[in-house]
Amino acid sequence: MTRGSRGVTFLRVRLRPSLLIDVVMASCMTVTAVYMMYHPPEAGLDWRPADPLGAALMVVAHLPLAVRRRFPVAVLLIVCAASGIYLHLRFYHSIPSFAIALAVFSIASYRPHRVSLAGAALGMVVLAYGVRLAGPNVWVAATIVSFFVAVAWGFGESMRQVGEQGRRLADLTDRLRREQEGRARHAVAQEQRRIARELHDVVAHHMSVISVQAGLGRYVFDSDPAMAKAALGTVATTAHEALSEMRRLLHILRVPAEDPESDEAPYESAPGVDRIPELLGRMRLAGAEVELKVSGERMALQPGMDLSVYRVVQECMTNVLKYADPPIATVELDWRPDSLTVRVLDGGRSLAGPEDSSGHGLIGMRERARLYGGTLEAGPRPEGGFAVVLTLPLMDEDEDE
Repeated sequence: MTRGSRGVTFLRVRLRPSLLIDVVMASCMTVTAVYMMYHPPEAGLDWRPADPLGAALMVVAHLPLAVRRRFPVAVLLIVCAASGIYLHLRFYHSIPSFAIALAVFSIASYRPHRVSLAGAALGMVVLAYGVRLAGPNVWVAATIVSFFVAVAWGFGESMRQVGEQGRRLADLTDRLRREQEGRARHAVAQEQRRIARELHDVVAHHMSVISVQAGLGRYVFDSDPAMAKAALGTVATTAHEALSEMRRLLHILRVPAEDPESDEAPYESAPGVDRIPELLGRMRLAGAEVELKVSGERMALQPGMDLSVYRVVQECMTNVLKYADPPIATVELDWRPDSLTVRVLDGGRSLAGPEDSSGHGLIGMRERARLYGGTLEAGPRPEGGFAVVLTLPLMDEDEDE
């Protein structure tokens, strides 16, 4: 970078619009003050005639206003000092009024109360000292200049409060943005955990059915071709459903469910209580003996709760198929006005395997129950086998609100 380009960069950085405005304003005020000094609007009073000393004092009192935003205290002191000497030498007293008022306005805009009030008092004293040459109207003139300084301070104080409110608003906006980003990250993490549970349920259940049926088909392939063919059909059906559910989950990650701009086909809705009979039908095809019992009046569930009930039953059926010996189970849906109780009772030796009794299966089911304010109990039955009992509260939406 050359020396000339560095100079251009310096001017571009330093001469901000506000500074440029202040420089122009201070220059115009300086020229106007010097002109008024040599052409006072009143005559006949005991004023000192204009001379170069007075003009120099007016230049010193006005030019520092160009940097009033950055150095308000220093500018006020310089303006009051030059104006005080000017007024002490008995020059025309009205000329420094605007410079002092602007300096008071600046210190009130950019400095706290205790500093700005002291500056306003200093400016008022200097102007009040200058009106001693106003003749018989000295008290009127003193009142006017005092009011003039007070108004300047009031406007400056209002500007400072507006600036503080803007800074607080910007800080609150930034804090809100960070909180929203944090909530968004938390929501994404929750959604990732939910998708992970969904994938675990889908893969564990369907792959267990496929594994059992594939083993059965291989075992009876030569001795009972019809049974082997039926087992292969179950494998194909189960694999197709597993792929459909996994495609639905991946679709959720890629495209919003109601994206109007998406030209992709809508994915199948999430499974729920209505599809439990279909689930148990697959279990029967896989060799399990499963009975469904429903009591009470069926009620509409929230989509998430509906899916959770299905997934809990699906996880239990997976464990029945993997660990129960023989794979016999009963699924009970007990509908009540204020709750839904789901019981999965195993009639075999054990419903939960060594890893699932304390692993992801039961942990995922308990998380689903806790998400909707419910409970899940799991453990061995006194008469043998294993039991999983899910209880979910059903509250009326109107009462909730």
